[in-house]
Amino acid sequence: MLEVRDLETAYGRSQVLFGISLSIASSQVVSLLGRNGMGKTTTVRSIMGITPSRAGSIEFENKVITELPSYRIAQAGIGLVPEGRQVFPNLTVRENLVATHRGKGWTLERVFELFGNLKERQNHYGNQLSGGEQQMLAIGRALMTNPRLLILDEATEGLAPRIRAEIYRSIEQLKSEGLSLLVIDKDVRALTRVADRHYVLEKGRVVWSGSSTELAANRDIQQKYLGV
Repeated sequence: MLEVRDLETAYGRSQVLFGISLSIASSQVVSLLGRNGMGKTTTVRSIMGITPSRAGSIEFENKVITELPSYRIAQAGIGLVPEGRQVFPNLTVRENLVATHRGKGWTLERVFELFGNLKERQNHYGNQLSGGEQQMLAIGRALMTNPRLLILDEATEGLAPRIRAEIYRSIEQLKSEGLSLLVIDKDVRALTRVADRHYVLEKGRVVWSGSSTELAANRDIQQKYLGV
């Protein structure tokens, strides 16, 4: 579904990505792992066209999207839950969701079934929500675009354990429904439970990739690159 080959990205003269390659198959959950500052968010920004790459290629469903603007990439079927959530603070929960709705499949009712908290808070403004509720709203807002691939950047950062469990419950449900996902998070144990494949980044390069079984068994990789 998604094929990233030899991706290089820089901010001015400072190069951040050095030949990143990864792939995501249909209905597959893939994680992107690494310590802070290793290039995970830049990889996501490059895939979404927010920070243009300067070399390499990105294909989505066999179509090159490397040079497309961000809105065209979103229209192609990639939904983004950005780092920091970035919900619209002066819109209600319902308005946040309706604002991004396109296509068929995901509706207000389905989002409220996935996240019961949002149904209860649907008339509250974005800035009146807790951090966990904002993350649920950000996920729901991305789902309302009816994507075929959903990217979650820092899926549970800064959230309480109960809310983290709720977010991973939703990821498992989305996986069971056949949605492809790219997940960035620091919870290695949870990721090895839900993801099919993992890519570990170090200073803008993929230094290891493998299955959940392989990652769980590889303490050297966990300690050296993930600080586990």
